[in-house]
Amino acid sequence: MAVADKTIESSKKGLQMKVQRPKLDDLDISLGKKTRLYRMLFEHGPGNGTLMVLPIDQGIEHGPLNFFPNPPSEDPEYQYRLALEGGYSAIALHIGLAQKYSRKYVGRVPLILKINGKTNVPSDDNSFSPLTASVQDAVWLGADAVGYTLYAGSPAQDRDIRQLNEVRSECEKFGMPLIVWSYPRGSAIEAKGGKESLYAIDYAARLACEFGADIVKINVPKIDEAKMDKLPKPYNTLKLSYEEAIAKVVMAAGRTMVLFSGGSKESDQDLLHKAKAAMDNGATGLIFGRNMWQREHADALKASGQIKKIMLES
Repeated sequence: MAVADKTIESSKKGLQMKVQRPKLDDLDISLGKKTRLYRMLFEHGPGNGTLMVLPIDQGIEHGPLNFFPNPPSEDPEYQYRLALEGGYSAIALHIGLAQKYSRKYVGRVPLILKINGKTNVPSDDNSFSPLTASVQDAVWLGADAVGYTLYAGSPAQDRDIRQLNEVRSECEKFGMPLIVWSYPRGSAIEAKGGKESLYAIDYAARLACEFGADIVKINVPKIDEAKMDKLPKPYNTLKLSYEEAIAKVVMAAGRTMVLFSGGSKESDQDLLHKAKAAMDNGATGLIFGRNMWQREHADALKASGQIKKIMLES
């Protein structure tokens, strides 16, 4: 497996980090987890120990409005076809879509079953995602991992953490890898610099590691100079580049593999820059959804190929 191993230094603050992508062989996990992760890391996708995942949980999390930029994408067959032809490591979706659309792709497109979710109709002030499926459902469907959304910092985090603990226990019982979508949310997070700040995302990455995730899905942090004074010390004085901020978050995740999200659709140039920065600074992989399937099929395949090339060279 290719390993990102480098020292990042901020000359002004003396912050030093040694960033190393976790190796599958170094993880203390069950044979069931190791087998499922091996399939995604080495038998599908780039095949070099990295992960390229196509998510389609946005139909719940954002609603059908996400499909308007590319109407054919409202049909899950569009994403499955893209995942197959684009050579993705896995597709991530909820149980209804898995039951209705995955049959002809069995064995060809690994499945990550998302087992909790919520709509975006209420505000994010008290974010919480109830279970929509179980780890046992994932076993029955032949999934290679489950996905769980944790809202770090939400006032509902007490029941969120309890629910995650129950899911983690079931994952251990069934040898199922656990991927935590670790998203900072709530008014307290906003008061301390916002959900996209380095402080918030660094914290979210650490929580996923501490709570037992095998993989964490997080956003790339954004440096907003206008909000620096809101960040807790010493985050309010850190002077990190875009790449250094990514390395800092990977460091916070420890021996938890990191998938960086693509977020809203970006230009080809910006998307490829994000992919390269993530992979060069310790990420195990990328989970780009709207940035892929909001493009027309030919354009999405082209972008997928460019990103896979970056991952193969990382």
